[in-house]
Amino acid sequence: MNRLARIGTLAMLLVATSLAQALDLSPAEQAGKRLYREGLSSSDAQVSARVGAADMLVPASVVPCASCHGADGLGRAEGGVRPPNLSWQRLALGQGQRQANGRSYPAYSDASLARAIQQGRDPAGNPLDPAMPRFVLSMADQRNLTAYLKRLADDRDPGVQDQVLRLGTLLPTQGPLAASARVVAAVLDDRIEALNQQGGIHGRQLQLITLDPGPDQASAEQALTRLLEQEQVFALIAPLAPALEPTLAARLEQARVPLIGATPALTTSLQIFDPLPGLREQLLSLADYAQANLVLQRADTRIVYADASQEELARRLEQELQHRGWNGIQARPLDEQASNAQAIFFLGQADDFKRLTELLQRAERTPYLLAASSQVAGQLPQLPDAWSRRVFLAYPFVPGDWTPAGRQALDGLRQRQGLDGRQGALQVSTWCAMQLLGDALKRIGRDASREKLVLALESLHDVQTGLTPPLGFGPGRRQGLAGAHVITVEMPGPVFRPVAAYRPVTEVNTP
Repeated sequence: MNRLARIGTLAMLLVATSLAQALDLSPAEQAGKRLYREGLSSSDAQVSARVGAADMLVPASVVPCASCHGADGLGRAEGGVRPPNLSWQRLALGQGQRQANGRSYPAYSDASLARAIQQGRDPAGNPLDPAMPRFVLSMADQRNLTAYLKRLADDRDPGVQDQVLRLGTLLPTQGPLAASARVVAAVLDDRIEALNQQGGIHGRQLQLITLDPGPDQASAEQALTRLLEQEQVFALIAPLAPALEPTLAARLEQARVPLIGATPALTTSLQIFDPLPGLREQLLSLADYAQANLVLQRADTRIVYADASQEELARRLEQELQHRGWNGIQARPLDEQASNAQAIFFLGQADDFKRLTELLQRAERTPYLLAASSQVAGQLPQLPDAWSRRVFLAYPFVPGDWTPAGRQALDGLRQRQGLDGRQGALQVSTWCAMQLLGDALKRIGRDASREKLVLALESLHDVQTGLTPPLGFGPGRRQGLAGAHVITVEMPGPVFRPVAAYRPVTEVNTP
């Protein structure tokens, strides 16, 4: 065996060993982990918990240990309550008495830990904080939970090794998205290499696992399963797998895997973070502009969708615009009836936009057209002069957002990776996803966990990318930008004229 082959074999053994260590929990410890994180028993029996002074009985799945103490057991202050660190090394540390919260008590044993969990009393018999639920556990469930708590401090999330942190993505090698996938891969590779050359993050090198999602939902599901279960990646970054949209959010929620860089149109998953606004936010930015400047809220307006998969978003936008005062708004598929409208919000792809404008030209109609810029790429030069200042587009960012340093950094990436200005929005989106991920990983420190990553991403505010308006998330907010610039198109040309700078959309409560 030559030297290179020996090195490759050694590297494979090291990776295999790390994976085995990540899964090295006994069946009892695995059952205890499920009980700790989800409040679910290994048997079919219902696990309950008593909550508050009234001892109200609720399912333990409503108040699992991890909901307060965290998946890592470190505890985080919330609502004036600071759950303690559950590290067994801390609980069982003990020579003599220990002081905490004004109480004195000896080190925990298996028996006193069971009393704390089930009766809410520490080893000295002192009552614990009233916010602590008291769990009704079988002897088997208590043994499993105790066994897992003894391993909790060493139970790292998948993808976290001493020297490496593994990320995953899904990028097709064939089909209509293959060219876009090559752009994403180039940006990811460039940014990861730059971070690794700087020493990685907290001493760990970033490793990217890239799989092809294949041609359909079944193959994409298989690729995602391999990333999560076999490759055991820590997080997903900027995947291109639209076939997964019906199930992706649920899969990530179940596995508690964060994703940075893309989002289905209507996901409410708290695991998914997108740097740029979705179609909803972009079209609402157009609606806010049109309502203030074009007085269209009483016009006969259509939300036209070209594909059945976009109907749900179209219906949601219809409802939201109605609550904004749009009286003549109606969502409907792209057909001949669209030509009757005075204004049209468009949902579809570039070819669909071409079909819509050809239909309108045959009907000799030039209603206002409002769309996200990504939906009409390449079709605007074919529009007749009659459409001048009748088309309004939403742009998440414009060249005026670029700082000299941001422009220089992007130019450098393009030169290194052989990219040009085509698919610029995709380049910037992927760049921003990597910056947000890198900033969040730096915040969580060496003791990395997926839960900490989600909390760190939530805490990012006013992130200056040099290429976009400032990005930021928050509890329940998963779009880095909540609005868009509005640009109108002048003919002949086309010439793009900014008419409204970026600002967050006006949110209106709907029933």
